[in-house]
Amino acid sequence: MNSENDSNILIVGAGTWGCATALELARRGHTGITVLDGSPFPSAISAGNDLNKIAEEGNKPSANDSDIDYFWNNVHQLAMKAWKTDPLFTPFYHKTGFIMAAVGEDGYQSCIEYAETEHTHLIPLETKEDFHKTMPEGVLQGDFPGWRGFWRDGGAGWVFARGALFAMHAEAIRLGVTFVTHETQGRVHELLYSPNRTSILGARTADGVVHTANTTILSAGANSDALLDFKNQLRPTAWTLAHLPLSAEEAQTYRNLPVLYGVDSGFFIEPDMERHEMKICDEHPGYLNPVSDPETGAFRSVPFARHQIPEESESRMRTLLRDTMPQFADRNFTFARVCWDADTVDRVFLIDRHPELANLILAVGGSGHGFMTSPAVGVLVADALEAKGEVEDRVRKMMRWRPETAVDRDWWDSLGRFGADGKVMDFRAVEEWTKIGGNGTS
Repeated sequence: MNSENDSNILIVGAGTWGCATALELARRGHTGITVLDGSPFPSAISAGNDLNKIAEEGNKPSANDSDIDYFWNNVHQLAMKAWKTDPLFTPFYHKTGFIMAAVGEDGYQSCIEYAETEHTHLIPLETKEDFHKTMPEGVLQGDFPGWRGFWRDGGAGWVFARGALFAMHAEAIRLGVTFVTHETQGRVHELLYSPNRTSILGARTADGVVHTANTTILSAGANSDALLDFKNQLRPTAWTLAHLPLSAEEAQTYRNLPVLYGVDSGFFIEPDMERHEMKICDEHPGYLNPVSDPETGAFRSVPFARHQIPEESESRMRTLLRDTMPQFADRNFTFARVCWDADTVDRVFLIDRHPELANLILAVGGSGHGFMTSPAVGVLVADALEAKGEVEDRVRKMMRWRPETAVDRDWWDSLGRFGADGKVMDFRAVEEWTKIGGNGTS
């Protein structure tokens, strides 16, 4: 032990949820907040360190909603209140509309279910001409073979993820939050337990420093299960993305596009106007990196940072482009990376006080919805700390510590996602990785 630092609140993880939580707590007047992370900000594996994320406003919650619809309608409404009215967040929300479509029958049934739950007008899309009309002439030149879906012309769009992440981080610092983001000084080696192991006293970082706190909040994203036994409630899962370079003239032409999301193909969002790059993603149930504990045999999926993607992922992205924007199907990508999140069994967040460890609050399980809802997450975590809030018990109960849902968990469950034959993939089986660099070669 080299030394000891004392805080009122210690947040483990400086990614999207760590920043959102620190910001909300500081805004509520909490002081003595320290955030620890083992990566320089922003983390290379943080899903929020990205050009953009899809955003939907959601329906007004109704007591007659199913539990899952009630949960997401509440969380989306809470998040969109910030994206639409909070001066910190409003510059990053782009209300461009949203297209949800599919090629396969299972995916299309998912689109129909989505359309049936929406309280806004959706325009059916059944032919290539239907799809072409959703964007300016010449943008969508593909034949859209087998594609069917719906166009939501309003009430949805995208958020500039990296910009919002930096804004949350900067404002939290301005309000007095201390960030320690360093490979040794910020990397949490272990949580500190009381002698009787009934409470958490803080954390020890890789440099041996002990950080004590009245309350510790674990929000380390996909790395969270390396610090606490979640009893199989979390599954670190990875997805893949690449950037398509555009000329300045092309970038202007492709502005203000609705998000095109193929639930079994992939998606793209309008280009970044600074770098003139468009993010392309292939859609799939995710990749795992399975590692077994040599002593217990326990299974874990272990995150890693890599700025390349499997060649099979690039191939799926090329197929998406050939279907939709064939003019770009053979253009070299300039950037690619793997990004991680943690899936719960039901893809509902886990935001709760630990029932057996006093002074520990959990803020994990983004399950692919973490960034768009981050303003809401900050509120939900702060409410859990203060034991108050406007969110109803029905929502809080869904986010509870719930290991009973993960008994005999199927680690390869697709969790209702489509694409790549509908199967979760194994990084150990990847034979070839891309060689995508800043010079545009691949």
